[in-house]
Amino acid sequence: MLRKIAVVLMEDVAVFEFGVLSEVFGIDRTDDGVPAFDFKVCSTRPGEPLRTSSHSAVVAPYGLEETEDADLVALPATTWREAYDERILNALRAAEARGAILLTVCSGAFVLGAAGLLDGRKCATHWRYASLFRERYPRAQLDPDVLFVDDGNIITSAGTAAGIDACLHLVRRELGSAVATRIARRMVVPPQRDGGQRQYVDVPVPESSGESLQPVLDWMVANLTVEHTVPDLARRAQMSERTFARRFVAETGTTPLKWVTTQRVLHARTLLEQTSLGIEQIAAESGFGTAALLRHHFRRVVGVPPQNYRRTFQTT
Repeated sequence: MLRKIAVVLMEDVAVFEFGVLSEVFGIDRTDDGVPAFDFKVCSTRPGEPLRTSSHSAVVAPYGLEETEDADLVALPATTWREAYDERILNALRAAEARGAILLTVCSGAFVLGAAGLLDGRKCATHWRYASLFRERYPRAQLDPDVLFVDDGNIITSAGTAAGIDACLHLVRRELGSAVATRIARRMVVPPQRDGGQRQYVDVPVPESSGESLQPVLDWMVANLTVEHTVPDLARRAQMSERTFARRFVAETGTTPLKWVTTQRVLHARTLLEQTSLGIEQIAAESGFGTAALLRHHFRRVVGVPPQNYRRTFQTT
């Protein structure tokens, strides 16, 4: 469970990425049913201004001792450097050794790499830094294309907004989708983007809102039990199949089949948490048709069988 969160800052911290961690974990949302987090912002110079990457300064009130019993130690992006403060690296090593979760946003992965914690581990960082990251940490298993990588007790994310996806994924993994959805709703962001989606796309999203696929996406979510084919969806969007397929990847970062499968898993997860429906009925209502198909996709996306997930997160 996530109770205490320690965010470690250093010079040249990126304000947006720090803000992502603060927004997800640092705001009291107990009035909305979100558990209270003990949120600590730490540095090697508590109480002193730290330079940011955007010509301003921030102050971390606490020292690194707050990482010693934190359930989650998080690192926002910071300008990469040849060497990192050994006190910070030691604090991260100690946190990992005792089983704490480590999470980085964007170039924060460089700090874990410097601590030797990504050797042999799957990880992500901003695509612009992929070549440099591989050069500096060749033993890390970097995936330069995805939004984030969940490798157990280490979660690394790509640039900027991908940090939101990684944080909400962690909340969902540890506290359930209901809590993650409440936080996402307050932040006015989508509650789920799969970590395997691409960081960036080759086809630009159209500027005209009239050309957006959002109405089609909304219809797909509202009709998960319908068989969705590209020809049918293209007709609904009033596009050619080729244009629709290209536009879909541009707006979602994935294919229609993968996207709707993820939405079905999310709906199944909600039903597992909030109802006592049987697995066969959940499979039918989420669009999978059979329990076997539900189990296959649920385990692939969530990491555990539906029954195990229900035992952990059911609220009814």
